[in-house]
Amino acid sequence: MQFDGRRFTLKLAETKEEILASQRLRYRVFVKEMGARVDGESERMGIERDSFDPFFDHLILLDNAHEDPGEAVIGTYRLLRGEVAAEGPGFYGSSEFDLERIAKAGRRSVELGRSCVDARYRGGPAMLLLWNGLADYVLSRDIEIMFGVASFPGVDPDPIEHALSYLYHNHLAPSDIRVRVHEDCATPMNTRPLETTNRSAALAQMPALIKGYLRLGGFVGEGAYIDHGFNTVDVCLILDTARMSAKHKAHYVRGYTR
Repeated sequence: MQFDGRRFTLKLAETKEEILASQRLRYRVFVKEMGARVDGESERMGIERDSFDPFFDHLILLDNAHEDPGEAVIGTYRLLRGEVAAEGPGFYGSSEFDLERIAKAGRRSVELGRSCVDARYRGGPAMLLLWNGLADYVLSRDIEIMFGVASFPGVDPDPIEHALSYLYHNHLAPSDIRVRVHEDCATPMNTRPLETTNRSAALAQMPALIKGYLRLGGFVGEGAYIDHGFNTVDVCLILDTARMSAKHKAHYVRGYTR
């Protein structure tokens, strides 16, 4: 697919209609493609939503050429600032991981989630455009820690044992920000010793989004979470801007404009 930069708009959602359009996209990706479960009303409406949505900022990418404005959102990311979480619902990921080390770190943080792109737009610059928008959001708000749940499809950890072990042995977060999975529905990551963990197999098993965070110097928390409702195996990804190398920071802000 050829992309015309003038054809697309990247912004934070400002209306209920824009948020609803992002929830429709999430339904197409997470429910129809990945097998997540939603309640009956959400199923009838064709949306994926939860009680945290009103507290998140919703970064959306729109295709202005789309004939139906209600379907124009073709990429989305939702963002929950630490101060908003502290004053309201807490973090979404706290149901899976103990996030106290981040919540009590005294540093500006943002929880990332529900990142997805419409299937017809994958393989082009849509995800890069979303990342540019994320860079804008983070830099303009002096965010120090970015984190969020990232998912492998399916609930069986065996087919991704090289990927989970590789993450554990090579990208485990430093102790001061190392969150840990809750014991219920948890599975260990280090099922293979380092010497028998195959890097090529690990990367082949790893979703592109997770590899993207690793290229920026990202870490993972300890343990993975089996999410039967979403039909995924989840890890917690963490980016600490103070620990990012100059190379990683340059890569992150490349193409960024205010």
